[in-house]
Amino acid sequence: MSWSSVGNWFKTQVTLKNLFRLFLGQLVSFVLALMSFTSSLIASLGVDAPITQTSFTYFALAVVYGSILLYRGQKLRIPWYWYLALGFVDVQGNYLVNKAFQFSSITSVTLLDCWTIVWAIFLTYFFIGTRYSLLQLGGAALCVLGLGLVLLSDAGVGGGGGSKPILGDALVIAGTLFFAMSNVGEEFCVKKKDRIEVVSMIGLFGMLLSGVELSIFELKSLESVTWSTNIILGFAGYTFSSFMFYTITPFVLKLSGATMFNLSLLTSDMWAVVVRILFYRQQVDWLYFVAFGVVVIGLVTYSTTEKVPATVVEDGSQSVEYQELNAESRDEC
Repeated sequence: MSWSSVGNWFKTQVTLKNLFRLFLGQLVSFVLALMSFTSSLIASLGVDAPITQTSFTYFALAVVYGSILLYRGQKLRIPWYWYLALGFVDVQGNYLVNKAFQFSSITSVTLLDCWTIVWAIFLTYFFIGTRYSLLQLGGAALCVLGLGLVLLSDAGVGGGGGSKPILGDALVIAGTLFFAMSNVGEEFCVKKKDRIEVVSMIGLFGMLLSGVELSIFELKSLESVTWSTNIILGFAGYTFSSFMFYTITPFVLKLSGATMFNLSLLTSDMWAVVVRILFYRQQVDWLYFVAFGVVVIGLVTYSTTEKVPATVVEDGSQSVEYQELNAESRDEC
């Protein structure tokens, strides 16, 4: 075999690997868009039960990945109370973002999900010790500018969608704060290199916490629901898509890292535009496209200058590298 043949074979393998990464990235993006679509569909059918939506997802994660964990027969590598805290912030983030679909449009919710990266920068800087370059901070600032244009559009300058778009936007931004806390917590947990344990524990504690909150805040809403085939299909679609999101995201991060992950999720915003125009028969304000363009530029700037950061261990004598895990950013970009 000649050296040229070896070189051609190697290039083919590299190309196939890149195509596989691209496929997985777009699969996650499509799944995220499907989550947004089914959640907005449930809201449009008059069902106000965001906690119930996610409780089915947590149940599925606990059953599937918890079974794998039990089969292994291994002890938890991280104390259970950390997973309790992680499950709590994840549940609140899902609740606030899903609740936002009651008041705002699918396009605004999906684009404002990008606010997660802003909160994540703040939290990782102060609590984990991550340091960012000026270009990364500049990219994040452009993302904030783009999100500000979405708020401007929803305030009525360009005619945003939804019954109470500003309230919906506020809920999304609050939800992204919880998602960012969840991301930082998952960053810490993933250093133990056991994704099965992390996902199964999020499912277990998420299911328990959702059950408690559902019994307190959502029983009356559920009693008033007139169940139909469309509503049941909406819940089933959301459960399936969110389960796939929690499942596929770790593989994308392992193969491609946070750069490709963030860039891949950008296309979920375009899927949201397609859904709003073709399914809901609504027009998309021109400011949204300007905002999307600004966010794209900001994320490309941030991602292309991103490096694997380092955090300092307790004694300060050495640094430990870790990979950023932006898994809950679903809502994120």
